[in-house]
Amino acid sequence: QVRLLESGGGAVQAGGSLRLSCEASGYTVSSYCMAWFRQTPGQKREGVAVIEGDGTLHYANSVKGRFIISKGNANNTLFLEMNSLKPEDTAMYYCAASRGLYCGTTDSWDSRGWYTYWGQGTQVTVSS
Repeated sequence: QVRLLESGGGAVQAGGSLRLSCEASGYTVSSYCMAWFRQTPGQKREGVAVIEGDGTLHYANSVKGRFIISKGNANNTLFLEMNSLKPEDTAMYYCAASRGLYCGTTDSWDSRGWYTYWGQGTQVTVSS
């Protein structure tokens, strides 16, 4: 059984940083495409960043230059380093895992259909 457990969320002031973690069990992080999504109440869940199985990275335009997605293969964990946080980054952040090496294309990686497994989410709140 695959389980994804997010942690690291919290409340920070604008300009601050947080590091999210997604610990996987029953799933090998290094072998597959994984991503971070976020969602605010009443809004569609949006893709934040993806790391393909070959290490290729893609980011949403809104977070480019501020967020970094990475894998910790030794501890089977996906990370999201978030810097220069803005109030508009406030959301529930979800870890997502696929069963393939790739998640779509450069333009479609943020489609939820590519991902089979989801975590329960961790809340990030950025105050101005």
